[in-house]
Amino acid sequence: MTKRIVIAPGDGIGQEVTPVAAQALEILHPDWTYIPVVLGYECYQKTGNPLSDNVLQIMKESDAILFGAITTPPSKDYESILLRIRKELNLYANIRPIQAPGIDITIVRENTEGLYSGIEWREKDRACTVRVVSEAGTRRIIRHAVELAKRRRRHLTIGTKANVLASDAYFYEIALDEISKTEPIVHTMKYIDALVLDVIQHPTQYDVIVTTNMFGDILSDAAAYLCGGLGMLPSANIGSSQHSLFEPVHGSAPDIAGTNRANPVAAIRSAALLMQHLGDSQGAVYLETAIQNTWKAGLKTQDLGGNASTTEFSNEFLNQLSVFVQ
Repeated sequence: MTKRIVIAPGDGIGQEVTPVAAQALEILHPDWTYIPVVLGYECYQKTGNPLSDNVLQIMKESDAILFGAITTPPSKDYESILLRIRKELNLYANIRPIQAPGIDITIVRENTEGLYSGIEWREKDRACTVRVVSEAGTRRIIRHAVELAKRRRRHLTIGTKANVLASDAYFYEIALDEISKTEPIVHTMKYIDALVLDVIQHPTQYDVIVTTNMFGDILSDAAAYLCGGLGMLPSANIGSSQHSLFEPVHGSAPDIAGTNRANPVAAIRSAALLMQHLGDSQGAVYLETAIQNTWKAGLKTQDLGGNASTTEFSNEFLNQLSVFVQ
């Protein structure tokens, strides 16, 4: 059955790395329908609206979204469209795999609450952000992490700052109650500041890590060090409805946008996660194999110590991928 895939490059290097990931999907699945949409800060500068209701509706009617990156300016008048998409589509679980030789960690980040709740205001001499940790939101993200751990090595680490924050103490309390309702898994709690350091120092000791929204954002960015940087990491935004969103962990990187230096691996791996989610695990293997074969052919982007441009890497990757459909 055909699938409807939204392609949303967004801003900055999102416009440079998303096309090769989209081409890879089209090579392996020419039977799917691909729907390009325009959104983000550049769209806002041209139209006054970073995310139209029409684009949002197209996303809601899709089976999956391949997302690039967006620029969010530090302005009280500009709402993060990615936060809006996550809420509108109820994409409550952000899944970030950290994989390298000998390392296999999955970070499960609550995706709709916490300090990214969107409840903010400014007063005369201060700005306030409400950190939301609800029972319902906590239970569903813990259930998701537990089910994932049960399919893996059955070990769950809960990252909190429960020794300081009442909202984190509540998160941990609900987590323990939810875990008690399932078949036994090994679970531990670590304070998030110590956890970030320990994951980098002893990554092989970790399996699945679950934490709140901003803590998960910081932890996964730091853990990118284990894999070669942010240009390597994909992520999945999963919810309770049919549509899910897949995006690189990196941002729009305006400092290198337009220079043909961006690493497209994270975008390609996001496409691989999309394929896995839609039931094509073999296709995801083809994508990763083509990445590895491109590196073996001597092409690496500058962030990995090479000198290949985005275009050069992408062309060789697509050439390597074409072997699997001949």
